[in-house]
Amino acid sequence: MADISNPECSIIMRVSHRTKAIAATAVLEPGVALPARRPLRARAPAVASTSRLAWPVKAFLLCAFLPWLWQIGTMSISPYRLVLVFTLVPCIFFWLGGRAGRIRAADICICAYCVWCLVSLIAVHGADAALQPAGTTIVETAGAYLLARCSIRNAEQFLAMSRLLFWIIVLIFPLAIIETVSNTNVSLDFFSKFFPTHVVAENIPRWGLRRVQSVFEHPILFGVTCGAILALVHIVVCENKSAAQRWGATSIVLVTAALSLSSGPMTALVVQTFILIWDRVLKDNPMRWRLLWALLAAMYIVISLGSNQTVPEFLLTHFTFDQASAYYRILIWHFGSGSALNHPFFGVGFNRWDRPEWMPGSIDMFWLYHAILFGIPAGLLMISAFFLMVLPVGFKRGLEPRLVQYRTAYLAVMSGYFLVGWTVHFWNATYVLFLFLLGSGAWLLDAGTPERRTARNRTSRSDQAADPAPQPRRRYPARASWQPKPIARARKLT
Repeated sequence: MADISNPECSIIMRVSHRTKAIAATAVLEPGVALPARRPLRARAPAVASTSRLAWPVKAFLLCAFLPWLWQIGTMSISPYRLVLVFTLVPCIFFWLGGRAGRIRAADICICAYCVWCLVSLIAVHGADAALQPAGTTIVETAGAYLLARCSIRNAEQFLAMSRLLFWIIVLIFPLAIIETVSNTNVSLDFFSKFFPTHVVAENIPRWGLRRVQSVFEHPILFGVTCGAILALVHIVVCENKSAAQRWGATSIVLVTAALSLSSGPMTALVVQTFILIWDRVLKDNPMRWRLLWALLAAMYIVISLGSNQTVPEFLLTHFTFDQASAYYRILIWHFGSGSALNHPFFGVGFNRWDRPEWMPGSIDMFWLYHAILFGIPAGLLMISAFFLMVLPVGFKRGLEPRLVQYRTAYLAVMSGYFLVGWTVHFWNATYVLFLFLLGSGAWLLDAGTPERRTARNRTSRSDQAADPAPQPRRRYPARASWQPKPIARARKLT
């Protein structure tokens, strides 16, 4: 052991402020290189598993298919509304805190829509009468959308959500078969034994079969909700399955939704099926989607030039089960758009909208409904939120092949919703599921960015390691960071 009394060798004791431990360091003789200090090992942060679906999402999706209704005073509480009431405030804080990624333009439109609905209802009905319906609108709209934005943040959670929805449809499938054959709503009969449920809708058989209502308020809502996940099941849920398993699962969803025997839901099914087949047949053609848009534009021009009807009127009158129903939707467009123009800012609220006395009051047109009730700004905000979410996802670049397929499924689902929204109105569980699915694709906008940045940084580091910068040659060994600087000897003035 070195003698501590020797001036050429001394022991310097220092205390590290990080480790709170005492380390002994020796000052070596001149000309002897100091050993390099061992770098501190960074402790990896504990990362929670993000592949599981959060329990509020599971509860929300399951409760959306429960037809129970609880009356509290003048307010109707359904199971999914109860879940959204408890999750709305946490989701708002998570969203503002960055837990849902960047704040998107579609998010702003959804929030602005809720605010405008509150303002319009106060302007039309007064503050006291507007608080309850406005609160319900905010909970259902912002609550469902932000729940998806905060909870569906990667491919695994998107897959888990799609799988849960598929298994719910699998449970509904045999009950729907029994209902359409026996002319008895066995689902509502079962749930009504525990709590009050929806009433059985007036049901006119078609093709000798009962239109399945199941746990929803109307057969149209049943068909729209069940058929919405067709592309998700085919591409996402069955991505690693055989062709027989994939088409078998897809057929279950297709048949279940088709039992509604409604042209609106079947339109969404046809659109999704066409997109899936088009993508499969032309998968090696990188221009397939541009070619599809060109064909749609050509079809629009041909119908416009060859028919005395507008394109929507032509499609409604030629591709519906009931011509009278198609004609009624045309009347909704004419009189509904006129009512929106007559009350452009705040709409009519829950008052009678402008229509003939003999015309029923239902508005079977989702994209027009908001403009009639809450004013044109509300209608523009809702459709803007849709396009400001769907279009950026559609033009997103740099996705890996798996995520490209997930994006195709998401866009197919949204395409079906967009078209069927011109012939059907979404309300209650169908409405909140639509907004939930709309927000569930926002994670694709953030996918791939960290990976590409990490790869770029890794490449730059490897380049620096391969071609290190030349270091100047030292005459004397490097001084340790803890050693004091040598005292300069004063120069003698002459």
